[in-house]
Amino acid sequence: MLFYLGTHEPAWLEAAGVPLFVSRRRLAGRRGLPRAAAPWALDSGGFSELSLHGDWRTTPLSYVAEVRRFASEVGALEWAAPQDWMCEPEMVKRTGLSVREHQRRTVTNFVELRTLAPELPFVPVLQGWTAGDYEDCIEMYARAGVDLQCAHVVGIGSVCRRQNTMRAALLVAELQRAGLRLHGFGFKATGLRAAGDSLVSSDSMAWSLHARREPPRPECTHARCSSCLPFALEWRAALLDGLPCAREAMSVRARES
Repeated sequence: MLFYLGTHEPAWLEAAGVPLFVSRRRLAGRRGLPRAAAPWALDSGGFSELSLHGDWRTTPLSYVAEVRRFASEVGALEWAAPQDWMCEPEMVKRTGLSVREHQRRTVTNFVELRTLAPELPFVPVLQGWTAGDYEDCIEMYARAGVDLQCAHVVGIGSVCRRQNTMRAALLVAELQRAGLRLHGFGFKATGLRAAGDSLVSSDSMAWSLHARREPPRPECTHARCSSCLPFALEWRAALLDGLPCAREAMSVRARES
């Protein structure tokens, strides 16, 4: 499993030297962009966008333009999430739409992004809440002409808040047995221990939350290490040391070649 360290600090792209997971909301609108020193993946910022507005205010055309710029100027972009629609009950309540409509919009957006920019590394994301929902989402992709088994990675959404449960682990294992190369969004240590063997990659920003609850490192002068690269790298190293499924940083595509 390849692990992407989540960060809200874009400058880490040129300083961390490990795979990072960065939200477009942290990069959009910046005049200058850092140059990536290691492979990274782009979070579309969907959870924030839907939580704030109950809809996507960023159009597919605008998002494509942003991702094209990030791919060119930052470089080493491994993949980018689509403008998907999460299916947690509170998110469905926020939008006023059904789970099925969230899934339909997720699939439609991926197809549109791929049509607008086939050269960009957009990846499909499965959305749902129950196991049957995810099966339905797979069928929606198939009807749209998308073979998920051919995707170098498929995100599994709406799982991070329950990723340490047995039900979530069984769901991930079932999807992996269906031949999908899965990325787990926001999986913490407990979730990775339960489901990491079924994932090809995952990301987490749990280090920042952990740092808010702990005193700073002895070498640090700030009050908390919630934005501290040395703390994040130490947390990452400890996490990976405890996960037999983890492997050191290497490109997903390099592994395939």
